[in-house]
Amino acid sequence: MGPKPWRDRVRDEEELLARLNQLASEAATRRAEALRDGVADLGSVAEVARDLGRSWNAVDKALKKDQRKKASAEDTGTTE
Repeated sequence: MGPKPWRDRVRDEEELLARLNQLASEAATRRAEALRDGVADLGSVAEVARDLGRSWNAVDKALKKDQRKKASAEDTGTTE
């Protein structure tokens, strides 16, 4: 049996990329939840960033990105 036809290989890789993107999105959501818990525990985004050795901007950006994603999901879910 020879190698898979290129069309099948492309389709397989596109399916894999879609699954990986979904997994990355879910991980980002869980990470944002953990960061929010950190803010609740330590009192500020800056304290969480300092504790993790990250920039304040990186932590703030992750939280805002998750907020936008949730807002977008709510907007698309209420159009019935």
